[in-house]
Amino acid sequence: MKPAAFFRIIRPLNAVMAGFAGVLAFVIATGTLIPPVLIIFFMVFLITAAGNVINDCHDAEIDAINRPDRPIPSGEISRRTAFVYAVLLFLAANIIGFCFAPLPLIIIAVVNSVLLWGYASHLKVMPLFGNLAVSYLSASIFLFGGALLGWEGVIANLPVAGASFGVILARELIKDTEDMPGDREQGARTLPILYGLRITVLVASAAAVIGVIISLMLFFRWGNFYLTGIVPVDLVILFGAFRALRCNTPDEIKKSKSSLLIKVGMFASLLIFLVSAVLFR
Repeated sequence: MKPAAFFRIIRPLNAVMAGFAGVLAFVIATGTLIPPVLIIFFMVFLITAAGNVINDCHDAEIDAINRPDRPIPSGEISRRTAFVYAVLLFLAANIIGFCFAPLPLIIIAVVNSVLLWGYASHLKVMPLFGNLAVSYLSASIFLFGGALLGWEGVIANLPVAGASFGVILARELIKDTEDMPGDREQGARTLPILYGLRITVLVASAAAVIGVIISLMLFFRWGNFYLTGIVPVDLVILFGAFRALRCNTPDEIKKSKSSLLIKVGMFASLLIFLVSAVLFR
């Protein structure tokens, strides 16, 4: 067992980025930045790190084929040790919450910890439910950031989380259609494999539309400047989603750059949310 494996298995860059995303979510909820946001950063960092570790525990056999350099298949750390490590990371995050955070933040932390564990062990292989779990976990960072203020902060960021959930779900489903050939070889039971590419793309497009509609509702919070910025971004997202509707094969969807366009729209919308929150709080 190598000590460096404890660092590498948490995917530190991924965990740090998630922590900073939680801080940005607080800024979006309040338009301000205060020292207590460190609570959010460390809780999100630890929960994300724990999720990465438990995911590696459950994917050890697959990683032995696809990623033999990962800490568990390479022998740098045993699966049992990694399992205990994940439990300790989850506990550390939630102990910080119980000691320093308001109730809404504690509830979200506990729910996300359980869901991350459930995703790694069961939901990942369930069609649509895995996509829904990933979309919620990604979008819930906004609820997490707002929850430092209590329920008021959660409510303030609920439309942002809802809009993000719809768009993330659209991208997740379209990525599944791109990965159909490889997933079929591995026996995966994704939505496009079970129900077809066309139905999956239709569901993805509907999710994108719902996300865009929710994002437009934030006009009532941030006004005309926000609307001027978000409309072009929403059009990029819809353009990306609707391009996939014209495709009939995974290769055609890859060539359409549908997933990339939605991803660009997601990052651009985050910037619009952040600027609007700071300027028009």
